[in-house]
Amino acid sequence: MCNETLLLIDDDEIFTRVLSRALAKRGFSVLTASDSQAALQTLAGQPVDKAIVDLKIARESGLQLIPVLKAQQPSLDIVMLTGYSSITTAVEAIKLGATNYLCKPADTDDILAAFHAVAGDPDINIAPQPHSVERLEWEHIQKVLAEHKGNISATARALGMHRRTLQRKLQKRPVRR
Repeated sequence: MCNETLLLIDDDEIFTRVLSRALAKRGFSVLTASDSQAALQTLAGQPVDKAIVDLKIARESGLQLIPVLKAQQPSLDIVMLTGYSSITTAVEAIKLGATNYLCKPADTDDILAAFHAVAGDPDINIAPQPHSVERLEWEHIQKVLAEHKGNISATARALGMHRRTLQRKLQKRPVRR
């Protein structure tokens, strides 16, 4: 048994319930939070060894939560988990203090392995083809959005598109390739 405490921060109730059970079976004491306020209250109440943070928590950004969690508990290992992956958010998550960054779907073993995979892998496979135009558009939008600290209106102005158009694009899941 591992006897570690893990904080799972995700607004998807079903996913949280399923992952919590799987982690508990592996010996973790699992605490859950569905938003950043609940996560900070939970962390203030007791020490936590590891945290799994969703990138999009309702209308909040999990990226903004990483430095706050690390400020409260510097030794906390954080894995960012997301269905909205982009190169920009992956880089920012690591720069902000996350141990690793995983794309959904990821199983429990993948998530736990991410806590231990802190060294880079020089033998990782390189994609045989460049990203599609749709994927490049998604990456560019994510980069500009990060530059504007998540401000949709400022990002839309910078991209020269209507705010509602940008919001619709952000609601879609990113294109794989």
